[in-house]
Amino acid sequence: MTKAELTIRTVNTPAVLVDLEIARRNIERFQAYADAQGLAVRPHIKTHKLPAVAEMQLKAGAIGITCQKISEAEAMIAGSPKITDVLLTYNIIGLEKLEHLKALARKVTLSVVADSEAVVEGLSGAFASEPAPLPVLVECNTGADRCGVPTPESAAALAQRIAKAPGLVFGGLMTYPPAGGAAAVQSFMSRTKAFIEAAGLTVPVITSGGTPSMMQAAEAPVTTEYRPGTYVYNDRSLVSRGVCGWEDCALTVLATVVSVPAANRAIIDAGSKALTSDLLGLSGYGHVLGRDDIAIDQLSEEHGRLVSKGPIHLNVGDRLRIVPNHACVVTNMVDTVNILERGEISAVWPVSARGCIV
Repeated sequence: MTKAELTIRTVNTPAVLVDLEIARRNIERFQAYADAQGLAVRPHIKTHKLPAVAEMQLKAGAIGITCQKISEAEAMIAGSPKITDVLLTYNIIGLEKLEHLKALARKVTLSVVADSEAVVEGLSGAFASEPAPLPVLVECNTGADRCGVPTPESAAALAQRIAKAPGLVFGGLMTYPPAGGAAAVQSFMSRTKAFIEAAGLTVPVITSGGTPSMMQAAEAPVTTEYRPGTYVYNDRSLVSRGVCGWEDCALTVLATVVSVPAANRAIIDAGSKALTSDLLGLSGYGHVLGRDDIAIDQLSEEHGRLVSKGPIHLNVGDRLRIVPNHACVVTNMVDTVNILERGEISAVWPVSARGCIV
């Protein structure tokens, strides 16, 4: 099938669709908010994993990108010469990863995070003989209880350890707070900044993130930078939080009805391999656009079960667009995404950073 023949009606399903106009609108909306608040934007690419979308974010005003893994950063840099500034928000452990990190630092402006002396020692050992020091930010736990030092005092102590380590330079503070955590970020980071400055160091960057609370980022004015990720596509979890509407969801999964075995039940060709089994506190596995009466109540690998309280009014061969619970996971499950412009498929893009887990 030629590109001209590839349409929403003919593309093989399940297929991931990305509406570029909606994505661009989402990007510009938050960039305008951040600009008005004096916040730098460093979007997380985990949601789209596409160099072309990162370029859209940079063109809108982002100062660089955020990645979790080294291989993600490598894929994004290889895909676009415009990506020149990367923050890795993950503890880098192991000799092989550190060798890759050194190679990455020679190509772009690179910074990383650490939340322990063990991580700092590994970074220092790798970069002590490098021509330029590596900026390292202290990751702080402001309530999400994942990674991060637990107190402002311990954050300040680790900042001083970084500043004294050969091959490293203290780069600032980083956190990934829970939704609604701006007050905790303000308190923790203000205290930490005061401790660090009292010790004679400056704090060049204080970076926070999270799409659910991005429009409240200004409630933590101590921050200088924000790292939204899912905002570029949005998903059902964000609609359920009131962050956006269905019309703001750029990524959908196109599925075909393959069976209607009962009046109130149908089966689609999108299961856990296409829609993700992530619930994120929700009931069901996605939202069928235009059919609020339908629930996707069950997934197996290749089947999705749709049910309704009354007649489901679907036929074998019908096509449905579904907003997944969690867009980021869906992106990582497919080799390509189908780009929509003006309601029709205009291109097929490879997901450059798919499967980058190291």
